Amino acid sequence: MSEVILEVKDLKKWFPVRRRISQLFKGEKSWVRAVDGVSFSIKKGEIFGLIGESGCGKTTTGKLLMKLLESTAGQIIFQGEDVTNLTPEGISRYKREIQMIFQDPYASMNPRFKIRDVLLEPLIIHKLGAGLEERISMATEVLEEVKMTPPIEFLDRYPHMLSGGQRQRVATARTLILSPTFIVADEPVSMIDLSTRAEVLQMMKEVQQDLNLTYLYITHDLSTARYFTDRIAVMYLGKIVEMGSADQIVDNTLHPYSRALIAAVCEPVTGKVNLIKEVPIKGEIPSAANIPAGCRFHPRCIFAKPECWELEEPGLEEAEPGHLVACRRYQEIV
Repeated sequence: MSEVILEVKDLKKWFPVRRRISQLFKGEKSWVRAVDGVSFSIKKGEIFGLIGESGCGKTTTGKLLMKLLESTAGQIIFQGEDVTNLTPEGISRYKREIQMIFQDPYASMNPRFKIRDVLLEPLIIHKLGAGLEERISMATEVLEEVKMTPPIEFLDRYPHMLSGGQRQRVATARTLILSPTFIVADEPVSMIDLSTRAEVLQMMKEVQQDLNLTYLYITHDLSTARYFTDRIAVMYLGKIVEMGSADQIVDNTLHPYSRALIAAVCEPVTGKVNLIKEVPIKGEIPSAANIPAGCRFHPRCIFAKPECWELEEPGLEEAEPGHLVACRRYQEIV
């Protein structure tokens, strides 16, 4: 059994809401509960998917793991060490082990940097490589790893001179050049043409297998999550509502919200154009500053009954081995 490389326990990130003058005098406080008690563990060499619609807190979770944001509460344990609160020296060591591929590869690169500068910058920051020649050699090797060949042709180009797929490969190369053990991939193919998504994901999977890396794959696209991940956690309004293997989540969906996500996936139908499917969900996602009582999904759930909002919020329970769901009525609505 693989060892657990990352464990998250009841992780929270609350942002203060700008208050009116009247509220200031009354001493009232309100918070945006972006991440509201998330717990999961990831095994070494595993690809763990975190999915949900925009605003559910999945990217914030990734930034908390990267230490780009400090958590409000909870615990992050990486390779057996509590990394929730680190010294500046500890953060520097930690960020060599855990790296992030950002959603927009163009926005995450300095447009004035050539590709060689993009790749050399992390080496300079972390003081890796004996000199310029060795660092160039490391940059060349990592470009070959992400299938950008011959690498010498790309080193002197600027980001705007590359295609979307090539920029994402460079972003992946910049992540790999520090030889991390864990990578947070935040919707790494959402800015790429459909024709190149599978190609880039295949490249990332080959790199993961070759280097024995561990991924946290953040996405809203269940179709790529099933292809790319080993396990999936479905996130809604700051909490995980279902978690299991990719096959369990897609083939034996239990939570009504997960069903809605699957129903929203477009499927090609012969002879039909612009086919609009009925999605089993209603209304809009509530504000994270005003979480509904009881089950937080009940205002949008077509199966909701009074017990869903009158009783306390359901926690994750094991419906079958390795398959967890946070819904009291999942057995009734199968």
